[in-house]
Amino acid sequence: MSAGGSEVRYREDERPIFMQPHHDHGLDVRLMRILHVLLTECSVSRAADLLGQSQPGVSQALKRLREILGDPLLVRSGSKLVPTERGSELLGQVSGILMAIDGIFESEAETFDPAEDTRAIRIYAANCLGTFFMPRIGELLRQEAPNMMVSFCATPVEREMFNELESGDIDLIIGNWPMPRENLRLAPLLDADMVLVMRPDHPMAGRSALTMEEYLGLAHLSPTPHTSAAISPVDGRLAQLDCKRRIAFTVPEFTLVPPVLARTDLVFTSSRPFAEQMASQAPFALVEAPPELGSMKFYMLWHERVHQSPCNRWLRSVVRRVAGELNGLETLHSRKKSDLDIKAIL
Repeated sequence: MSAGGSEVRYREDERPIFMQPHHDHGLDVRLMRILHVLLTECSVSRAADLLGQSQPGVSQALKRLREILGDPLLVRSGSKLVPTERGSELLGQVSGILMAIDGIFESEAETFDPAEDTRAIRIYAANCLGTFFMPRIGELLRQEAPNMMVSFCATPVEREMFNELESGDIDLIIGNWPMPRENLRLAPLLDADMVLVMRPDHPMAGRSALTMEEYLGLAHLSPTPHTSAAISPVDGRLAQLDCKRRIAFTVPEFTLVPPVLARTDLVFTSSRPFAEQMASQAPFALVEAPPELGSMKFYMLWHERVHQSPCNRWLRSVVRRVAGELNGLETLHSRKKSDLDIKAIL
């Protein structure tokens, strides 16, 4: 039966539902990709990681898919999710559709060769990545794309940064603040402990860790301007905890942090890799940050418009490789620290 070109279906209570024509159903390629990963992984959290999206965003997409397709798609079975009968049927159908769509772009992917490409790439990156992350990225980029012009830029104010990402003026963001925008693609890179760096004769230098009360009572050095607290990994996390530290001194760039710390009673909060890099070059003491601060999480952000770009996919793969190397070092450090803790207990 039809009415005005629309298909008519009935609920169980016999009231008619007028379904929109197929071209208005709202099932686009993005939702089909999310559906494919959800049905393959049977896990919202794993699907979010693989898609580079937030878990709430994928949950919302699943809700929309259920509305469009009129089926739960995934249902709870004990402690896990399993596809419905309709979901299992759709998995094969959607796989075929996505393969056909991806085939359209295969010729473009084949023409991209980083060794011959001459384009310019711009990356916004957290300054604290400088000494332990960027050099290795630069090494790989020079090896694989010697003709590209690559610019690493310090992260500006939040609005400017995301506007440039949307317009294509920058290609990638490597960030570490607690609340990145959910409308961007995201892929986690590295979780690192937070530590305090200070002079070896600082009153707190002999401590293994500080309480939050002690931490907030110290005079802090920050390389993040007050106007950019929204993209500060430390002040952003403190704001979530409804706390605020006393920043007594700010500097415009990270290279000024060591000489200022060496001549003052200030403390500096950073990720362990960067702090250990500082301590290897000058006599600084490292103290564990309050546990409430958690870890400093590094991730990549990119816009949907370049998600399928062969160049951007290659660029992201380079950054992932470097993050993998650093994750290996972090795991090694954690094991050594656990061994030391065990020995101290014994």
